[in-house]
Formats: sequence, C-alpha cells, structure tokens
Amino acid sequence: QVQLVESGGGLVQAGGSLRLSCAASGRTFSNYAMGWFRQAPGKEREFVAAISYNGAGAVYVDYVKGRFTISRDNAKNTVTLQMNSLRPQDTAVYYCAAANTYHSGSFQGEYPYWGQGTQVTVSS
Repeated sequence: QVQLVESGGGLVQAGGSLRLSCAASGRTFSNYAMGWFRQAPGKEREFVAAISYNGAGAVYVDYVKGRFTISRDNAKNTVTLQMNSLRPQDTAVYYCAAANTYHSGSFQGEYPYWGQGTQVTVSS
C-alpha cells in the first residue's frame, strides 16, 4: 500500500516562502510520477504541479509558474514543492499525489494515491 505524508505547511505573510515535502513509501518511488494539488475553502481541488518519474520533466498550472518549483529526490523517496512569492490566494490545503505512470499531468484521475494534506495559509 502506497503511503504519502506531507509536511511543511504553515502560516506565512504574503511575499514569503514555504517548502512542502512529501514522503512516500510502499513501492518503488522512482518508477512513478508525482503531483501536487490544492484545495481552497469552498473550492474544488485543483492541480498545481507534477514531476516525471526521473525528475527530468515538470509541469505547472499557469498561475504558479515562476513562483513554485517541484522537485524530487529518488534516493530519499521524497517530492518537494518550493513556494516563493506567496499570495493570499495560495491559501489552501496542499495534497501530494502519486501516479501509476512515468509521466503525469493535471488530471486527478491519473493519481490513485493521495496524502492527507497540509494547510498553507498566506496572510495579507
């Protein structure tokens, strides 16, 4: 059974930075793409970023490009989301997700495994 545990959320002022981490276990981490999603209060969960199995490719939703960076360390079975220049509208619960393929995108159905989420709150 794949387990994903997020950490690193918290409260930060607008313009600040946070680094989210996701620790994975239960299967060979390096064989699968990973993603980050978020869900703001009263809104549906939405795609943020994804990274290929070997870290060579990454995709982002337009409104985080240039501010967020997804990366992975296959030796440590972790995926990270570095978030800079945070805005109040980035406030959400952030979820780590694992795909069953080498590459993945924004479709939530590509990700059968999900963490429980970590809260990120950006104050103005």
